[in-house]
Parts: sequence; structure tokens; C-alpha cells
Amino acid sequence: MGLEKEKSDTSIIMDEDEFNRSIEPILSKKGKLYTAAPDRDPNDINAHLKIGFEDVIAEPISTHSFDRVWIGSHAAFELVKFIFYRVLTTLLAVPMAFILGVVFGVLSCIHIWLVMPVIQCFLMLLPSVQVVWRSLTDMFITPLFHSMGKCLSSIHVKTSEN
Repeated sequence: MGLEKEKSDTSIIMDEDEFNRSIEPILSKKGKLYTAAPDRDPNDINAHLKIGFEDVIAEPISTHSFDRVWIGSHAAFELVKFIFYRVLTTLLAVPMAFILGVVFGVLSCIHIWLVMPVIQCFLMLLPSVQVVWRSLTDMFITPLFHSMGKCLSSIHVKTSEN
């Protein structure tokens, strides 16, 4: 009665030799092939640094500068940002990578050889400390608060107006 909706899959089956022969003329015409640059931030750690000119400088509709000034300032912003980033990374990347490698190496060593063994020792000692603590509270603190509660429960406070 109604329209039937079916999904159909279409596929082309080609032999590998036929595929290579059919693509060779296309590749030879283009000359150089460029591959996409690898993503250097695959976990998107520095997503907050993806800032463009429009994120920093924005003119509302009521106030606009000349178009050429806007285009020139945009070009200057991008050029200076690019050049300074390249210069600073050229000067600081290798020393900072060395320093951070040392820092993270030391932190890893401290964590592996000092922190985790101490934590494991505490975890092994905690059950016996818990038994001792529970017996001390049952012997001293619990009776003290029970007796304080009984003594203070007999106090009655009356409020009166003058």
C-alpha cells in the first residue's frame, strides 16, 4: 500500500591490476603528490589555542574601519603570529623538550620507585591500623560520649519573656 524503503548496496569489483592500470594516467598528469600534514595534536590538548583574527579583533556592525585597513591588519596579525611562533619555537623547542624530558623522567622515577611502594605499604598496614583505631574508639571515645549524652540529656532549657 505504501512506499517501501529499501537500502541497496552497490559495489564495483575490480581486479587489482585493472585498478592500477586505470589510475596510472591520472597520477602521471598531476606531477607531485602532497600528503596531508600529520596531526600533531591528535588528542586536541591545545584546542583553546586555535585562535584566529576574528576571535581577537572584532568590529561591530555600527563601527567598521576601511576594508583595506581590515584586510591589512588581518594579514599583519597572521604574519606576525606565524613568524613569532616560528622564531620562538626555533629558539625554545629543543631546550624545553630537554628540560621537560628530564622533569617527566624524574617524576616517573619518583612515582614508580617511591610513591607507589609507600602507598602499597600503607595499604598493607591500614587493615591492622583500622582494627587498632576501632578498638581505641570503642574503649575511650564511645563511652565518653555516651556518658556526656546521659549527663546533658537531663538539662532542660526554659525560655521566658520579660
